[in-house]
Amino acid sequence: MKLELQGITKAFGGFVANDSIDLVVEPGTVHTLLGENGAGKSTLMNVLFGLYEPTAGRILIDGEPVAFRGPGDAMAHGIGMVHQHFMLVPVFTVAENVALGDERTRAAGILDLEQTRRAVREVSDRYGFNVDPDARVEDLPVGVQQRVEIIKALVRRADLLILDEPTAVLTPKETDELIDIIGQLKASGTAIIFISHKLREVKAVSDTITVIRRGKVVGTADPSADATELASLMVGRAVDLSLGRRHSDGGDVSLEIRDLTVIDELGVPVLDHVDLDVRRGEILAVAGVQGNGQTELVEAVMGLTSGTSGSIRLEGRELLGRSVKEIINSGVGYVPEDRSTDGVIGSFSIADNLVLNRYDRAPVARGASLRPSIIAQNADEKVREFDIRTPSAQNTASTLSGGNQQKVVLAREFSRELKLFIAAQPTRGVDVGSIEFLHRRILAERDKDIPVIVVSTELDEVAELGDRIAVLFHGRLMGIVPGNTSREVLGLMMAGSTAEEAFAEADRSGRSTTDPDEPQLPGGIA
Repeated sequence: MKLELQGITKAFGGFVANDSIDLVVEPGTVHTLLGENGAGKSTLMNVLFGLYEPTAGRILIDGEPVAFRGPGDAMAHGIGMVHQHFMLVPVFTVAENVALGDERTRAAGILDLEQTRRAVREVSDRYGFNVDPDARVEDLPVGVQQRVEIIKALVRRADLLILDEPTAVLTPKETDELIDIIGQLKASGTAIIFISHKLREVKAVSDTITVIRRGKVVGTADPSADATELASLMVGRAVDLSLGRRHSDGGDVSLEIRDLTVIDELGVPVLDHVDLDVRRGEILAVAGVQGNGQTELVEAVMGLTSGTSGSIRLEGRELLGRSVKEIINSGVGYVPEDRSTDGVIGSFSIADNLVLNRYDRAPVARGASLRPSIIAQNADEKVREFDIRTPSAQNTASTLSGGNQQKVVLAREFSRELKLFIAAQPTRGVDVGSIEFLHRRILAERDKDIPVIVVSTELDEVAELGDRIAVLFHGRLMGIVPGNTSREVLGLMMAGSTAEEAFAEADRSGRSTTDPDEPQLPGGIA
């Protein structure tokens, strides 16, 4: 199948998400759409898949114009889409999920699930997916669930497959397996549109790269292009990717976590007897696939979760059992993983958001009264210092982009003397330029001799920032390794191997257990 998009425009009221986009995807090739979050990539694919009707422009398949009134029309024309958030029913089997929307029946309209089972086996055997059609989806690893999504599309005879941020929830090993699968699909003649902002993967799979910025195509590139060049195309300015590793051995232990256990509402341990130390002047990066206990670890330290036992001591003082306000007032800075829900109050001004952690203290307050002039002065200083892009600090926080909201959160937390700094997913949904800035500020805080915890699902970010790296799997600590540990070893640990097992496996396979000491790309874009 040859796909052509000609002058595709999609507007939502006065906002133009896609602006006259032209794109050609040849059969048997991987065409990557590269761009920041909010650049318009997913909107364009939703137009192609029939979820949105274009405001202007047209779609051609093998030279013939087509119009899609919904995803059913797109699938009927051989287009399949694997969404970033899987569209699977957990309690259904693989075959039942594949049959949904494409039900095959026998006489009298009786569902013929055996026909679907055979189709699943045929596709699975052809591409080496090793997927059991009778397995329950909720029992499958995330990487296998993604294969089920691909099988769904291939059973429906998709000649063009859209993969939207396909590696967002995968371990490095699963990512490598997906890259192999993409190669097989490409060799079979399937056209693939690969959507990502991770340059390492883009360069590994692409035949052609189209860069989208603010809804427009701003350039095309060959996969051999320099990473700095691609990053600059994404953000529209020169980006310095030479942050480099500056690992610190740290000083005395400041934070001691012992036997930390968190039990959920069903009585299941989501954090299982975890022991951790964090030293002054070091960054302990916590790695793992999303949902393996990282959120519960951070929330336990911040006093945000119940069902917690064990001990959390900061400079000898117990934090467990204290209120969130007491923990913040004890000198803990916190960047939550969901900034829009937990980091800023969208309806408050930027200025007010910058003092949420000290609104009841001097000099921001005098007695029970706030001091607007002091709040405004503080806001002007922080807007300049942290390069928060806004016409006025009196605008509401909801008017800011994701990256600028994250700068507000960091500016607020760094505005007081800290004894511990915690950042959960600090660059999620943030553009390349902001990632560069945020990483430098976090490193600067470490260099003030502050202990820092960074939790990230982005392996490159973990390797970039971590002086040591702790890996969680199903709530258990797999080990703590040096910051220069290789992606292969970290990937094995993220999949359930202990540190000792992962190093031994890497040695047996002849793979390096440490990364070379060279500059790294900012988290999530390597």
